[in-house]
Amino acid sequence: MSELLIRLFVPKGSADDPEVRGAYGKLSGIAGIVLNILLVAGKLTAGLMAASVAIVGDALNNLSDAASSIITLVGFRMAEKKPDKEHPFGHGRIEYIAGLIIAILIIFMGFELGKTSIEKIISPEQAAFSWVAVGVLIAAVAVKLWMFYFNRKIAKRINSPSIAATATDSLSDVVATTVVIAATVCAQYTDFPVDGTAGLLVALFILRAGIGALKTTQAPLLGRPISKDLADEIESIALSRPGILGVHDLIYHDYGPGKAIVSFHAEVAADSQLVATHTLIDGIEREIDEKFGIEAVIHIDPVCSECKNGEIFELCEAAAKSVSAEATIHDLQVESGADGRKVYFDAILPYKLDMTDGQAAENIRAYLAQRDIDAEVHVDHPLIADK
Repeated sequence: MSELLIRLFVPKGSADDPEVRGAYGKLSGIAGIVLNILLVAGKLTAGLMAASVAIVGDALNNLSDAASSIITLVGFRMAEKKPDKEHPFGHGRIEYIAGLIIAILIIFMGFELGKTSIEKIISPEQAAFSWVAVGVLIAAVAVKLWMFYFNRKIAKRINSPSIAATATDSLSDVVATTVVIAATVCAQYTDFPVDGTAGLLVALFILRAGIGALKTTQAPLLGRPISKDLADEIESIALSRPGILGVHDLIYHDYGPGKAIVSFHAEVAADSQLVATHTLIDGIEREIDEKFGIEAVIHIDPVCSECKNGEIFELCEAAAKSVSAEATIHDLQVESGADGRKVYFDAILPYKLDMTDGQAAENIRAYLAQRDIDAEVHVDHPLIADK
């Protein structure tokens, strides 16, 4: 069924093609709107007939899902817009904003359902049992399972956080509705406030899904580190070129799916020919663009042989590691004068230290001062994800 819909409504082509990507997003959004509205109608009718807060809450959850699908659809339509004077990097981040709104809606519905369920636990009312209601809920589980697999497939194909969040929410709905089914049956055999308790459990499932979706969608908006795999591949491309001595400070700039820029520093010998080095850097930028579809901006760092190895490098690295065993250094420059040697370098330290960056820099300078080396140290932190 999923593949049939994709063949009917999505044009053939690469998932990076804006038209193809937009078609996937529209298909997911329209399917979500239609199916969730049907589920709302069925569950709301069953919940009102049975006077069950759990079933009505489950219906409201699907109503928020329908609203989420509308936001997804609008988000993809807006993200398709081409770059313009006000937005030279395109409108791709609108998709992330749509995912963020979806997550906030899910959390809001979870809080509201939780509040209503607690009231039902405090003042319980016996819900009327109905096999019709149970049948509606079982059908809803089947629909939501299909929606989970359908949206997960689309999210993987186009690498969409907002659709991935929708798929996760569908799976949470399956669990939540299953709990409601169990509660609807069990409520007929006990005076325990099963209906309100089930509603509270559904609310917790909804909140968990919303918080998970929030974490997923806020990351690209706030700025996330480059993945280790991509960083390793880019570094490998650069270091494969004769003349590139090292790579550091890789920064990933995410402007939405299909539009990214990566910047980094490439170390070259201080006595390199400027024009030849410029040509070398241009070649690396082109290869990264051709292989990953990512625009690269590369800063050249001229270094001397003493700055990449030897006693001075080892002393400066040891000074950084005296603060943290995980520390590394780069951008080492050495000046020799009548007053002795002065070094300049960046120390890359973990984010969680029991001292400020200023204190860390001072400790590194003190370590080197004991060895008659004047140092100017800039403390920085890792820009590459752990995995």
